[in-house]
Amino acid sequence: MKAILLREIKSFFGSLTGYLVIAVFLILNGIFLWIVDGQYNILQSGYNDLTPFFQLAPLVLLLLIPAVTMKSISDERKQGTIELLVTKPLSLNQIVTGKFLGAFLLVVLAILPTVLYVVILNPYGMPAGNMDLGSTTGSYLGLLFLIATYTSVGIFCSSLSDNQIVAFILAVIICFVLYMGFDQLAELFKTSATIIEKIGMSYHFKSMSRGVIDTRDLIYFVSVTLFFLTATVFNLKNVRK
Repeated sequence: MKAILLREIKSFFGSLTGYLVIAVFLILNGIFLWIVDGQYNILQSGYNDLTPFFQLAPLVLLLLIPAVTMKSISDERKQGTIELLVTKPLSLNQIVTGKFLGAFLLVVLAILPTVLYVVILNPYGMPAGNMDLGSTTGSYLGLLFLIATYTSVGIFCSSLSDNQIVAFILAVIICFVLYMGFDQLAELFKTSATIIEKIGMSYHFKSMSRGVIDTRDLIYFVSVTLFFLTATVFNLKNVRK
């Protein structure tokens, strides 16, 4: 697994991919959070917190992570190297986990610089230093779990086709449905709104953003992530046959 992980990291930073992912994420967030007028502008929100960032980041990552993961397995299939990969002395679980961790760590590297937002904003509250660090920490933790789930979806979609564009589109659609789709359904079926909302990622991410870590939220994200990784392993078993 370590060999696959290092191979993925080298692949990302051996080309422009890794640098572009980090740059695009930071630039897009910077533009919407500090420059463009609107609901995501921190300076216009009137509050000394990062709520606009944690509202915007899942939407940016919804497009960015599928772009990162779309070639993980689909490119192997297109180049004909997937058969060679699955015959190496590695289990399919190790192969999938290595590719998952490689993409996951790349996106984590992209969000690390945003911790500077906390350093910048914290002294400017009234009184100074009154930022709710508990909810901010919970939001970052929730974002990590959200990234893991998005990444598992992207890896799964990449295993379905040798066409990277198809893998990208499928991943965006599934991530969108999981994050926002159930909220829309809840509005349509108001009698069972709470039950429907709990199926979606947005509900659990917002729950963690309050600063209270509920094991039900952790179990939800871990379960969804493991489901898609297991489905990816199942797809690769068909390749091995």
